[in-house]
Amino acid sequence: MNKYRIHPIVVGSKRFDKGMMTYQQGYGQHCIIPIYCWYLEGGDKKIIVDTGEMQPIISKDREADLGGRIYSFEDGLARFGLKPEDIDIVIHTHLHNDHCENDYKCTNANFYVHRNELESIHNPHPLDFRYLEDYVEDVEEAGQVVALDGDCEVVPGIRMMHTPAHTPGGMTVLVDTRGGLAAITGFCVINENFYPPAEVLGMEMDVIPPGTSVNTYEAYDILIKVKDMADILIPLHEPSFARMDTVEGT
Repeated sequence: MNKYRIHPIVVGSKRFDKGMMTYQQGYGQHCIIPIYCWYLEGGDKKIIVDTGEMQPIISKDREADLGGRIYSFEDGLARFGLKPEDIDIVIHTHLHNDHCENDYKCTNANFYVHRNELESIHNPHPLDFRYLEDYVEDVEEAGQVVALDGDCEVVPGIRMMHTPAHTPGGMTVLVDTRGGLAAITGFCVINENFYPPAEVLGMEMDVIPPGTSVNTYEAYDILIKVKDMADILIPLHEPSFARMDTVEGT
């Protein structure tokens, strides 16, 4: 079985209230989070997870806050000798706009995404403004979308697991690496969601659900499940990965 290396590529960032990440915690605290595309190096296919922002803000102050470079999608892939048209497979954690804005550039890729996300992006709930169907129409019309109804093995060593914590079709990406099983979460969280501070642990909470979720109780249970199964946890917006070339685990 192939063993993959996971390379984080920062292709955007957001400044907002920390409570957007940590349910009922951190409100009023300002934070900056990176938006990633993840290159899964190994095997005979060129595979990435999510495509990030089309026009990321690239500034010295944001890069200083993150501790790492911010790239355009093209420049980020070029670090690994790749162009968007070289990508064979795009795996989507979900279809909020900041995870799929560059899809149309990957003209030769198959896009793996849960069917619930496709339904949501075309008919979003009024509470969820992050779905914008314009970003997926090109790849849908080109017949590039592989719609999933549940868990799926994409290629040997890479699986997708349905984890509807943050969105109805959220998919956690499970990757075999030399350091063990890595989980790129299918929901928007940071390290603190999995490793809460003492005051939260004192409330008998072992994890903190995402700041926005489909069902908070179920989201809590999903985070516990992912935390227990993974050797290497990769919260989808954790800032520390912006300073890494490869996620090796701890």
